[in-house]
Amino acid sequence: MTGARLEFRGVACMRGGRLLFEGLGFALGAGEAALVTGPNGIGKSSLLRLAAGLLLPAAGIVERDGGIALADENTALDPQASLGDALAFWARLDGGIDRVAPALDAMGLARLASVPVRMLSTGQRKRATLARAIASGAPIWLLDEPGNGLDAESIGRLEAAMATHRAGGGLLLVASHQPLKLDGARTISLGAAR
Repeated sequence: MTGARLEFRGVACMRGGRLLFEGLGFALGAGEAALVTGPNGIGKSSLLRLAAGLLLPAAGIVERDGGIALADENTALDPQASLGDALAFWARLDGGIDRVAPALDAMGLARLASVPVRMLSTGQRKRATLARAIASGAPIWLLDEPGNGLDAESIGRLEAAMATHRAGGGLLLVASHQPLKLDGARTISLGAAR
């Protein structure tokens, strides 16, 4: 996983005719992480969507080098499929079917591989979303409130997965209200709501 890079230069974000932030600049490379902070409605999720290329900036430039995995409130997993099959669907598209079992193990979901996604609890669905990011093999992880719905053990699994990802040359951009162990991560603080 070499060459992972994400850079914002003078980026502004408008949503619903409202300026959320402007002049935002930062760069992340392989093994680096940033924690996006700020009050609700300030644009943390929008920042991650800009990084993913799902939104266009109102001004400025977003550059990325490397594949992207976005883990947000959308599981993006077929609710009728078993968890294992739903993850395998994405892994085949990402060229890494062999990464499904390790991703399930990393998030403590191996015993639930045969359970339909629709039957998973809130915390299990969140862990499944994170397993999808892990199984993608993408060097850039964009995690939006990854700790929501997770118990202490699952937070530990998440923190271990993030550390392993960074150690392997991946980069992280994380928006979270919850404290997460992200050693050496820079903070991107978005201002007060407008």
